[in-house]
Amino acid sequence: MQQSKVINILKKDLNFKDSSVEKLKKFVKLVLSENKNHNLIAKSTENSIWHRHILDSAQLVKLIDFKSVSLADLGSGAGFPGLVIEIFNKNKDFHVKLYEKSSVKRQFLSRVIHELDLNAEVCGDVRDEVLDSDIIVCRAFKKLEQVIQVSREIAKKPHKLMILKGQNAQEEINNTFKTKKYSYKLVNSITNDKSKIILMEID
Repeated sequence: MQQSKVINILKKDLNFKDSSVEKLKKFVKLVLSENKNHNLIAKSTENSIWHRHILDSAQLVKLIDFKSVSLADLGSGAGFPGLVIEIFNKNKDFHVKLYEKSSVKRQFLSRVIHELDLNAEVCGDVRDEVLDSDIIVCRAFKKLEQVIQVSREIAKKPHKLMILKGQNAQEEINNTFKTKKYSYKLVNSITNDKSKIILMEID
């Protein structure tokens, strides 16, 4: 899917404003430029960055209550999905925290936040930080079992968990929930017929 098609979906289906789309264009340029020096995203996905990374991240905005106070992105990497969500966000009181253990990626995230004037904060490894957000999102972070463990053991209060997963989502759920059951909801991804978004409420 080409950039123009993705932008059309962002505007019409996900309600991204023109100003937010312009910030996304700058963000993409920064990612691709930095990717020449450091491996922020797989080289094989550079040509499909708008579909594979931007749209994949952006679809979460339909599931997020932006009246919440804060959102945490675990293993943020190049800023997917955290920075895309923040670029969409229109609530000045809504705060995004990006947890990333790589110092190179943290430096990049800080640069993007500064250059695009975003309301986001860069944090280190989630296991060394305070995790107190209302919503926790992650994409290509860890296996589901480990995400739930981090969510339950480190997060300081009840929260919503949103996990972007590939075609093995149901299999991973079945394996993870063999001993302990959690209530969850599966939402179809708009970028891939077989991919899913796992939604959970953690008390």
